[in-house]
Amino acid sequence: MSQALSQAVSCADCEACCCRLEVMLIGDDVPARYTEANPWGGEVMRRLDDGWCAALDRNSMRCTIYGRRPDICRDFEMGASDCVAERTLFYSRPA
Repeated sequence: MSQALSQAVSCADCEACCCRLEVMLIGDDVPARYTEANPWGGEVMRRLDDGWCAALDRNSMRCTIYGRRPDICRDFEMGASDCVAERTLFYSRPA
């Protein structure tokens, strides 16, 4: 990834595409209303029928539990290769 691409990526102008990923919870302090069990019995962030995380504010596209977000969300670094790959997939999908 080029330095210019990394600097161009910003959560402020993203459509929160990372908030469509399955997020496993391991000892995270997330309010129970935002969690559910996956088919294998693991605890995950609940996603609504539209595919987005239940903790995502649909108007602002910002996390409503940012201070209590799971560790995996904290580790998903803005502009890192995983972020850029997910953005590329999200923005290349047909409308």
